[in-house]
Amino acid sequence: MINTALRESAFPDAVVTEAIRWTEEKGPLDDAQAVRIAASRTPDEHARITARALLLGERIGLQAELARARQWGPWVLLGLVAIVVAAGLGLAGNVVGGGERHINVIVALVSLLGIHLLTLLLWLAGLWLPLGSSNTSSLGWIWFSLTARVAGGKRGQAPVLVRAATGLLSRARLLTWAFGLVSHGIWSLSFAVVLAALLFALAFRSYTLSWETTILDPAFFVRAVQVLGWAPAQIGFPVPEAGTVLSPSPGAAGQRTWALWLTGCIVVYGLLPRLALVLLSAAVWRRRRSALQPDWSAPYYRKLNARFATLVPPVIVDADPGRTPGIAPGQLAPSELRDTLFVIGFELPSDAPWPPVGLQAGPATQMQRIDGSAPARRALLDKLAEARPRASLLVCHAASSPDRGTERFLRDLLAHCGECRLWLADAGKDAADAAASQRWIDWLQGTGLPRVAATRKFEDALQALGATP
Repeated sequence: MINTALRESAFPDAVVTEAIRWTEEKGPLDDAQAVRIAASRTPDEHARITARALLLGERIGLQAELARARQWGPWVLLGLVAIVVAAGLGLAGNVVGGGERHINVIVALVSLLGIHLLTLLLWLAGLWLPLGSSNTSSLGWIWFSLTARVAGGKRGQAPVLVRAATGLLSRARLLTWAFGLVSHGIWSLSFAVVLAALLFALAFRSYTLSWETTILDPAFFVRAVQVLGWAPAQIGFPVPEAGTVLSPSPGAAGQRTWALWLTGCIVVYGLLPRLALVLLSAAVWRRRRSALQPDWSAPYYRKLNARFATLVPPVIVDADPGRTPGIAPGQLAPSELRDTLFVIGFELPSDAPWPPVGLQAGPATQMQRIDGSAPARRALLDKLAEARPRASLLVCHAASSPDRGTERFLRDLLAHCGECRLWLADAGKDAADAAASQRWIDWLQGTGLPRVAATRKFEDALQALGATP
């Protein structure tokens, strides 16, 4: 579906991205895995959306259909060229193939240029009109539609891909120019073949060229021949004089002038405009092709960006500039400790269950939950200084970010107890939760607290401390 002459490496990706957008209008696709993979590949928000779309596109067959379109496109174009050239040769044959070898120059000119002028006017109208008959009647649109139909079959993704591609082209103001590049190219080739056939016939066979009328005044034809011949005359083609036009049987020189006038009109009004528009369409494409991308400001893409933002792992903030990394805090001697376990919930979400399921407070197990404020920390540290527990279990939310306050509290905690463990509550099994847990483990190593082991399972933490729920 993408013209091999126009194809850009980013355009197929943009088409797939837009096609996924239109596909999800009927309902969202299951994209949990695609979102996680895309988020892990690149930090660029546009690239993440494209990566997600490409993963979903592979699953529903969009890329496979685009590949088939690229394979079939040249063949469909070749077939369309063959049909148009054959039609042009048929017109040329009608002009020079009469048994009497008599050519009515006005009828010949209209038959060779009529459809061309009509389609050219429709294409020019398409520069200011939205997608409609001006584009759908062009050879470029016919080629585009046939390629999509052949590549997609009866149950393919052709409709959504066509909608995505035409939407991108329209947004970049390239729709008419892209179809025009194909259409003008086919017309140029057709005129070249028609001119070659016409010149060959006129060069090696004898024809009588004239005009005929029943109701029109002869002066009308004199004026028409002069007006139409002005532009060809600028590049060297002769224009029949009034005497030649009015003569019922001009001589050999007059017939030659008529033949060259007819050829010049086909060149100037047929071939040259199409060649010029081929060059212009190619220049416009090169200038605007960078705009062939989705509208990233659309609500659909803003929602995707918001989803990706929630998956960005939080960074450790507020690092303590006054601490030298690698220096572990001191701890109490074993003789100073008491056989007590402290379970401390630190800055847990308000909806987190407390105490942990199955663990009951008692003489040997004390449970405290603090919000992280300075008074709450001070009160808890006073209790720890008095209790001097053998072990402490600090419960933190896995998805939260450790900061300087967490580090200072943990260092103060270690100064008032023996062994300490860190349980990362609500740590699931997916990739995002695993990354969050690893962030805490790396943070403990980087802050000089390697003897504080972190675990994602509550039972493992208690067993390491010699306690059971």
